[in-house]
Amino acid sequence: MTATAVVTAVLAGSAACGTVENLSAGQKLDRAVDKLGAERSLGFELDLDADAKTLQALDTDAAPGEELPDQVAELLSGAKISVSVQSKKPLAESGEKDITGVAVKVTGTKGDLLEYRVVGDYTYFRADVDALSSAAGSPAPAADELPPEAGALKNILEGDWVKVATKDLQQDALGEAVGGKPSAEPTLDAKTQNKIVKALRGVIARDVEFKTAAEKDGTEHITATAPFRTLLTGLFDGLRPLSKELPAGAELPTDKDFKDAPNAKVTADFALKNGALTEVSVDLAKLAENAKVKQLAVVLRMNKGEKATVPAGATEIKLDELMQGFLGSSPLAPAV
Repeated sequence: MTATAVVTAVLAGSAACGTVENLSAGQKLDRAVDKLGAERSLGFELDLDADAKTLQALDTDAAPGEELPDQVAELLSGAKISVSVQSKKPLAESGEKDITGVAVKVTGTKGDLLEYRVVGDYTYFRADVDALSSAAGSPAPAADELPPEAGALKNILEGDWVKVATKDLQQDALGEAVGGKPSAEPTLDAKTQNKIVKALRGVIARDVEFKTAAEKDGTEHITATAPFRTLLTGLFDGLRPLSKELPAGAELPTDKDFKDAPNAKVTADFALKNGALTEVSVDLAKLAENAKVKQLAVVLRMNKGEKATVPAGATEIKLDELMQGFLGSSPLAPAV
């Protein structure tokens, strides 16, 4: 929600700095984001609009024998990531404590690959370990072949639901080991955030062209088009004067880092249904600079979202016990 809102808000404000058509597009995007933020439940679905052969065609620089395997290409081309979030307040006003449920699922052409849910004090997860390990080219051991000390690792290999106390997952491993508290993540204050948004808007208003299309069947499309390298270079040039105000360790790339990036025009298409943002599609085919790549896009779809519920029969595990089970079942584990 935050990423979509920030990107769209920057685009909306940038458009409002430009032509009359840009102003109209900016206002519509702004209202669409407001509608998303007013929801208390929201879902996203992210996937690649590309087939396996297209993904393999992108891997032209791979050394012999290191090309993208067929099974990995098939997995990536058919995979979708779905996210649902529920809150006690409108999402635009929500903080971490207001979130009542989160559900994330990764699906493939043959079913669910990975899923986790955060409900109450626990995080629940399960995985199709056989499918994931097969795609990675490293088959997982059979659950019934593991020794007794493997414990909950057997449940995971069998694809059963397991649960872990969320507070344990949030603990900083080093801080816990030395009896300290996890270090706080670096954050940006509101003043710095406003400076960043203002800097980005100026660049986008200069380099991005917005167009609107006539509404059809209740859906309207707004496109934003810009030359990739020019836009990327301009965005970081705009951020560079603010580098001292960014969190420690945040190093910005230089113009030299982008010299080999393609400068083909990239288009983002925003679909609005009855004024609400329903889909964002970014066409990346031209960036491939490969005649074999005809269809390559990243697509993000919005929906009402499904309520995150507690799965039945989940086995509670402890992270330290899980690691002991993993080491105990590994052929590389030292003999005791």
